[in-house]
Amino acid sequence: MKSDFYYMGEALAQARLALAAGEVPVGAVAVGERGELLGRAHNRPLTLSDPTAHAEVLALREAARLLGNYRLLAVSLYVTIEPCLMCTGALLQARVRRLVFGAPDPKAGACVSLYRLPEDPRLNHRLEVLAGVREAECRELLQEFFQARRG
Repeated sequence: MKSDFYYMGEALAQARLALAAGEVPVGAVAVGERGELLGRAHNRPLTLSDPTAHAEVLALREAARLLGNYRLLAVSLYVTIEPCLMCTGALLQARVRRLVFGAPDPKAGACVSLYRLPEDPRLNHRLEVLAGVREAECRELLQEFFQARRG
């Protein structure tokens, strides 16, 4: 199986597609237990006029469709930024095994920054989380986007 570094590169490629489309540059890939790519997506809320069209949700939808099951027990999700409340909730509902993300999100992160949902003992699923993979690259893409908008 390829490394976390490799799969985060796939997520970064998706984030660059979002950037090119004028969306907030967030990318995600869902990876199966044998290293197969099950879903790839980038942020598309503007393009789709859909507030739920975050990269994480779209990648989970694609993986679930491919596997024919909403429970993604053996799936790891790689995403360029720490997931928000909605996306973390989706990961928990899907029973995703592992989350790997790049940059933390101190304003909206629901895994380690603002909230810590994956380890909340009141919930019926725990999500393994690895933070900081290719963090600088992920953060730079976001900074580039927001600096250009403020320009």
